[in-house]
Amino acid sequence: MLRTIAVTRRIWLARAASAFAMASLAPYANALTTATASPDPDALSPQQSAAFRAWFVRIVDQQMRRGPTPRWTQRDCAGLVRFAVGETLKPHDSKWLRANGMTSLADTSSMPPELQLSASQRGIANRWTQLDGSTGAYASAIALIQRNSRFVSKDVNQALPGDLLFFDQGDDQHLMIWLDRYIAYHTGTVTPTDTGLRAVAVSDLMQWKDSRWQPLDGNPNFVGVFRLDFLTP
Repeated sequence: MLRTIAVTRRIWLARAASAFAMASLAPYANALTTATASPDPDALSPQQSAAFRAWFVRIVDQQMRRGPTPRWTQRDCAGLVRFAVGETLKPHDSKWLRANGMTSLADTSSMPPELQLSASQRGIANRWTQLDGSTGAYASAIALIQRNSRFVSKDVNQALPGDLLFFDQGDDQHLMIWLDRYIAYHTGTVTPTDTGLRAVAVSDLMQWKDSRWQPLDGNPNFVGVFRLDFLTP
């Protein structure tokens, strides 16, 4: 089973890399994709997407500054993304603010505009597409990228707040979250003295000692910047 998953992952990554390299040479392929793809009725409008990004960034930043809330139970890189998406899509009323420790004057005076969403849009976080095509509240790091996001670029200058940086290290895949001012991620390991949360300046990550984690076009372990499918643009 593990061997099958590994082979599937490598095949997808190889195909994705090929597609990214050929995109500029094959505009007809992009046109075909656009023509045959079914529009998502729950995709957020540009205005909704802007509000989503603001809340998403705020929620991730809150976890970084004040430590993870007990309500976030699946502590790894993909779990951070799923948690932040789920909390972003909820109504941010007084009950939610109390549950998330955002009741101080500094917090309430600088809240992003509230998301105006349909009931179906609020349920997006419970409909992640998994590798086998099923849907549910869980999706692994590679499933979030392969089945729930679209490729943007290998140039991080094209990233928008809330976009995902995806790294493939062979038998391990990892997500980081672009927050504009810095990059946030979870190591996947939690100890009594370490929450596993990390915040890294973009400039520092570009010069990281372990070059496998540098988000540079020449790094074969850096697959690229990805954007959640339901966001526009």
